[in-house]
Amino acid sequence: MAKEDRGFASMDRAKQREIASKGGKAAHQKGTAHEWTSDEAREAGRKGGMASHRRRREMTGTSGESSQAEGDAQMSNASGGGDQNEQMP
Repeated sequence: MAKEDRGFASMDRAKQREIASKGGKAAHQKGTAHEWTSDEAREAGRKGGMASHRRRREMTGTSGESSQAEGDAQMSNASGGGDQNEQMP
């Protein structure tokens, strides 16, 4: 068996899901599974959103301190609208 053919990551998605499901069910039966409170879930979602926006700013090279007008113009350009200062030939 080759080294790359071993482990969880090399399994097909259905097999991974089956094994993970069994683990989750066992943890709940045992009483050791984590159950999120609404406050924990809210905080986790906030952190995920912040990380996502941080990665987006890093990829685009912006500081994240642009004005609302600049953000609106960027959204307009992304959705197919043109820059109002752009001249047509």
